[in-house]
Amino acid sequence: MKIIVSNSSDEPIYEQISKQIKGMILKGQLKEGDLLPSIRGLAKELQISVITTKRAYDELEREGFIETVQGKGSYVAGQNKELMREKKLKIVEEKLMEVVKESKQLGLKYEEVEEMLKILFQEV
Repeated sequence: MKIIVSNSSDEPIYEQISKQIKGMILKGQLKEGDLLPSIRGLAKELQISVITTKRAYDELEREGFIETVQGKGSYVAGQNKELMREKKLKIVEEKLMEVVKESKQLGLKYEEVEEMLKILFQEV
C-alpha cells in the first residue's frame, strides 16, 4: 500500500492518510477483508507519530471504511453497494464544485465548461 504524506500541505497528515486509504477502497484497489498495515507499522514506514496513524484509522473506522479486530488488526469493511455509490458520487460532486467555482472566477460560461467536460469524457 503506497501512501504519500506531505509536510507542506495545509491538510493534516492524518487526513491525508485517511483520504488516500478511502480513495483506494472506493477505487477497488483495497477490497473487503483486506488487511491494512498495523498502526505502528504504517507510522514507522511513513516516519510519523503512532498517534497520527491511529487518528487516521479511527476516522476511517468511524466512517465505516475499516473495522478493527483487537489483537488482529484493521481490515477493509464490507460496504453496502448503494452507500458506496453515494460516497463516490459525493467525491465527484466535491470535485465538480471546485471546477464550478474556478470557472466562475475565470468568467467561463456554463456552455464552455459543458463542452470541455464532453471532450474530456470522450477522451478517457
